[in-house]
Amino acid sequence: MRTELNVPSDLRFLNIVESWLLGCLEVELGESVDWPRQSNRVRLALVEAFSNVVRHAHKEQQELPVQMRLELKSRDIALEVWDHGQGYDLATYLPPDPKQKQEGGYGWLIMNRLMDRVEYRLQIDGRNCLKLEASLPEVTK
Repeated sequence: MRTELNVPSDLRFLNIVESWLLGCLEVELGESVDWPRQSNRVRLALVEAFSNVVRHAHKEQQELPVQMRLELKSRDIALEVWDHGQGYDLATYLPPDPKQKQEGGYGWLIMNRLMDRVEYRLQIDGRNCLKLEASLPEVTK
């Protein structure tokens, strides 16, 4: 299954983005996945990715679209979040030190902990792509 969603760069669309992702996954996977646990995992990663695009990449320029693509094969999901920002050089990223009570910089850390694979590609045809991948385990009985 493949689907995509285009929304304005506006945090007011966050509920729509979340509903789109979880609705698509639930329709395709039904009861084969532990939704209480897995929906929180993928939802939080998506919220972090979308809000970073709105607040940082697009700097709240609502006219810039955010494109999301979802591909599902069996229980393997790949979610791409595309933006029109300048991009972020991951070579400059330093994980936050909780002892220093740093306010920002946790997004990359959170997404990498929640997902099986996180990939960021700069300037592909003028856009950047954050790709989040995970395998959703079957329900154990």
